[in-house]
Amino acid sequence: MLQSIVLSVCVCLLHTVAASGPQSYQKLDFTNVGFAGTYNSVKKFTGITNNDTCNCEVGDKEWFSGVNAPLAEYLSVHFRGPLKLKQFAFYTSPGFTVSNNRSSSDWSRSAYYDSSSKTANNVTFLNHGGEASPCLGNALSYASSNGTGTASDATVLADDTLISSDEEYIIYSNVSCPKSGYGKDCGVYRSGIPAYYGFGGTTKMFLFEFEMPTETEKNSSSIGYYDLPAIWLLNDHIARTSQYPTNANCSCWASGCGEYDIFEAMNGTEKNHLYSTFHTFQGIEDLGTGIQSYGYIARNTTGTMKGGVVFDSSGNVVSFISDDTTFGQTVSADAVNELLAAIPQDETYSSQLMSISATAPTTSSKSNGISLTKMQNGVWYYIMAIFTAFTQVFLI
Repeated sequence: MLQSIVLSVCVCLLHTVAASGPQSYQKLDFTNVGFAGTYNSVKKFTGITNNDTCNCEVGDKEWFSGVNAPLAEYLSVHFRGPLKLKQFAFYTSPGFTVSNNRSSSDWSRSAYYDSSSKTANNVTFLNHGGEASPCLGNALSYASSNGTGTASDATVLADDTLISSDEEYIIYSNVSCPKSGYGKDCGVYRSGIPAYYGFGGTTKMFLFEFEMPTETEKNSSSIGYYDLPAIWLLNDHIARTSQYPTNANCSCWASGCGEYDIFEAMNGTEKNHLYSTFHTFQGIEDLGTGIQSYGYIARNTTGTMKGGVVFDSSGNVVSFISDDTTFGQTVSADAVNELLAAIPQDETYSSQLMSISATAPTTSSKSNGISLTKMQNGVWYYIMAIFTAFTQVFLI
């Protein structure tokens, strides 16, 4: 009886929220980010240029846990057009909590790109222009100054570079990886590719100044993401090994090593709505759909946008847009919190991720040691998401 009542209420709320539709915000908050779980890295691949024998083998489960996990690991930064990147900066802090200056430290910039001055500190521009493989897809290569061509060595993106629909490039750090190998820091990757670390740390901040103009090229069946720009983060193993494999074993993505979409236009009917989405298994089983904020950030198609994402030390992740965003060598904790606090409450959409507990097995354990405190198929997350959306839309 109680279950029927709960389901009826959820259905009613779902219809009400669906009728009103998502709304535009300047800030998208996620709380309780980070959980204990596992993913599988690629152990080896064979016959990677042969249509008949190309194959990948995954290794044992690798455990992660803690605040922001698995996105506390090294991440690469990805861009899809139509897009112009004006500035990019990466920051770390020994400790920062949103809305709490007393327990927060300042942010130090450790990577920076400025298009107008062609400044590029600790950044490497890559794309998928390398050798093709039937199961791994195209390998990484250095990007040329226009972002889409290839280069023989690291090249700085030219000023005012516009990439079109479906075109992508990636930013890694300039710190070279050790030799390819299972269990090593950078995992298994193809011989001869430019292999670099991404950007690591539990507490980190990515800032951007960019344009997302309306696509002017004509659409065609060969374009998969027409006029759907995006900026997103991936576990840095993914693109080094295979970002677009035809075999799920050729990437750790399918087992949940981590993706966070900061600003992404999802489909043609919402091409001017930029969503933030977690693609992890924190309370859901549909990794492809992920955990998406019901609110969105409006895409400015005629001007420049400034903003980014903060991963704090307490499991809060905040995507935001603000013209007051600055890119200094050091940004004080007060300045970041003031920037976020200046965004009105009615311009903020908040979501809470589910709590999941798991225990890594010891060497003497005979069980898998997993104990997940979630409802089957992540139903509880969606019930709470619907309720939160209802209150955000009608009660704020």
